[in-house]
Amino acid sequence: MSASPDHTSDRVDSSATTGAGLPAVLGAANRRTVLRRAAAAGLLATPAAGLLSACATSGGDDEGNTDQDTGTKSATNPLGVKEDAALEIIIFNGGYGEKYATDVHEKLYQTAFPKAQIKHQATQAVSTVLQPRFAGGDPPEFVNNSGEKFLDFGALVADGQMQDLTELWDAPSVDDPSKKVRDTLIPGVVEQGMFSTADGSRKPYVLYYVSTVYGIWYSGKLFKDNGWTAPTTWEQFTALCEKIKAKGITPFGYAGANAAYYQWNVILTQAAKVGGPDVLKNIDNLEADAWKAEPVIQAAKAWAEIGAKYGDKSFEGLKHTDVQLRQNQNKLAFYPSGDWLENEQKKDTPAGFEYQLMAVPSLTASDKLPAGAIRAAGGEGYFVSAKSKNPRGGMEYMRQMLSKAGARGFTETVGAATVVPAGSEGYQFPPGVASSQAALKAAGANVFNMMFDNWYKELDTEARTATNELMFGRASAEQWAERIQKRADAIKSDSSVAKFKR
Repeated sequence: MSASPDHTSDRVDSSATTGAGLPAVLGAANRRTVLRRAAAAGLLATPAAGLLSACATSGGDDEGNTDQDTGTKSATNPLGVKEDAALEIIIFNGGYGEKYATDVHEKLYQTAFPKAQIKHQATQAVSTVLQPRFAGGDPPEFVNNSGEKFLDFGALVADGQMQDLTELWDAPSVDDPSKKVRDTLIPGVVEQGMFSTADGSRKPYVLYYVSTVYGIWYSGKLFKDNGWTAPTTWEQFTALCEKIKAKGITPFGYAGANAAYYQWNVILTQAAKVGGPDVLKNIDNLEADAWKAEPVIQAAKAWAEIGAKYGDKSFEGLKHTDVQLRQNQNKLAFYPSGDWLENEQKKDTPAGFEYQLMAVPSLTASDKLPAGAIRAAGGEGYFVSAKSKNPRGGMEYMRQMLSKAGARGFTETVGAATVVPAGSEGYQFPPGVASSQAALKAAGANVFNMMFDNWYKELDTEARTATNELMFGRASAEQWAERIQKRADAIKSDSSVAKFKR
């Protein structure tokens, strides 16, 4: 999410698929400054000049790739895919695994284009696998860009590495040719994947496929057995933490080794509830002192106290799956995550555990957003490589993913909803996802999201490190905010970093 996941899981990424808080991305760096940015972010495996040279020969949006495969457009082949062109798929093997690709989406594509050879690879280190491929001018057609080691979307877009998906969104859908693909999705999905280009126009480059809801998770069985009720206010939350602690169970925890993202997400969710969604908008837009805003400091202080009183310092050295296993063993009560969690832990979850999601509790009676407000977004980012040999095949693969069969197959395989509503009609979700979907519905218009972690990878890294300092007692809320703000200011003043805005 995973993706964005650290569910090494995951990263997610992005703006709410309900249409709330969608980004209007502005500005782009020129080609050479983006190469410098990519090198700094770890995108390049070779010096920037090496990639520049490779791009000049391999082609792309700005240069044209004469070696790309194209076919004849027809009613059944609206994107003009060459029927026998090979297609290479790279899947992030995190919380959702890879079976949805091998058993569902790739089979749908193979049925549509039986002469095509499909090459599949799954990895938990997307950037490690693909850095040399992009640097060498030989990228795969289709990439699930997620996990802790994900590629920098902003740098890829600005360097012309990602395919403009406008033609896909305007193509007829697989199920109903009278409907465009874009019209079969939850509102806001196309806009969520938009970035600006060098000429200032905004184009869609990323498909965020999974409907992802974030919150705090607990075992329905554990709570039922003990007569506990999910809290909605801070007073109820801390009182329940006391009861849980008295039972010998760690009340709250997350994995510091690779999933500090989970906790800064909780802190900023709390800040948005206290001060309203503009708190997050200001952070995304690199506004002056956005991380030092009073709602952010209030939230950081409150959660630092939770870490000190109800956490376990040993969790700082653990990975997400280690901490999640402790929750499955009823050694931990509350755990922050997205709703990929249930599928990720299905092998270790005991019968009757019943994952349940609760919204982050209200901090004060004067919070600007109600107790049920949540963060939700399209998760799991997918893109097509513009400089691959068969980008039209990559877009057609997405079109098959976005069919009813593609969406339903994904949902049945991993137990998660996609951004194609028709794909989950009548489907009985497992307890955890059922609870997250119910929470999303109950939130109504009070759904928000944040984007900085996708736009500025180094700011995300700094936030993770600083959050461990805060939650494990080595920094105050003010020091936490000061540290992250300093990095945000440095990014803002660095002309080599492409800037985005919503």
